[in-house]
Amino acid sequence: MSKKNRTENRFRGVIMPTRSHPAIRAVTRRGAHPSIHGDKLWKSSCLLMDYLHKNRPQHCAKVIDVGCGWGVSGIWCAKKLGSKVTSVDADPDVFPYLEATAELNKVRTRHLVSRFEKLSTKELSRFDMLIAADICFWDELVKPVTNMVNRAVKAGVKHILIADPERPTFHEMAERCVDKHCADVIDWQTRSPIKARGAIMVIENA
Repeated sequence: MSKKNRTENRFRGVIMPTRSHPAIRAVTRRGAHPSIHGDKLWKSSCLLMDYLHKNRPQHCAKVIDVGCGWGVSGIWCAKKLGSKVTSVDADPDVFPYLEATAELNKVRTRHLVSRFEKLSTKELSRFDMLIAADICFWDELVKPVTNMVNRAVKAGVKHILIADPERPTFHEMAERCVDKHCADVIDWQTRSPIKARGAIMVIENA
């Protein structure tokens, strides 16, 4: 395996650098150290990209990627769907990694530092699609993520997709959305070149 292959993966046409990629190592040397699990790419992003590749959304001009981390799902939307993407995370230290990843893919996204509960109905109304991966990993996140989804529906966001490797906390959040918004929870998996398995909560609010 070449050095290039050891330092990056490719999935659905997007370059996904590993921690040992020169661009990522350069960011780390500059002192960026994410503190809320934004220290790597998470496989649930592959579930989102694969699902959207096979189920192209009708409304995707403006996308918000919530809890974005290194932002690969939003980067995919910018690169493959031509979306204007706003990448949102509570941890400002993730954005240098996102910028490095976006630069490798020759796209840009707008950055917004915000917690879930701070994303207002007015802010969310600016977007056609909300995507997120691995954002409901603690018990205390169930309520703010659910409430964010409630506001997104109220705001008229057309497509809402949240992917997860099926943590109990994700299912608790998703069940609330099934009851209130008729959400679908879809089992999804990818095999090559990256294996990932989990579920995607999908709300079609068109």
